[in-house]
Amino acid sequence: MTVVVQSKNELVVPRGVRRRAGIKSGDRVEFKVSGGIINIIPKLPTADDEYTPAQRRAIDARLAEARKGPYYGPFKTAGEAIAFLGQEIGKRKRAARKTT
Repeated sequence: MTVVVQSKNELVVPRGVRRRAGIKSGDRVEFKVSGGIINIIPKLPTADDEYTPAQRRAIDARLAEARKGPYYGPFKTAGEAIAFLGQEIGKRKRAARKTT
């Protein structure tokens, strides 16, 4: 598809080209120029775009808390992991019986 560049500052990307590229109204795009070729790259939203600053702080705080653990393993084999889980289940069942 060919378009004529007007004297205005803006260049219009035809609707059919936008549709085939998956670019919709309101999407952000990045322009990269290399050797006289212009590439238009759709910018995907990041997690930072999806949340308010307060929500992002709460998420970051919870992730930091999760990184503290508790962690178990690493296990050398699946059998070791299964044995560990069996022991944990037994401990929890015994603890539940004590509280009832």
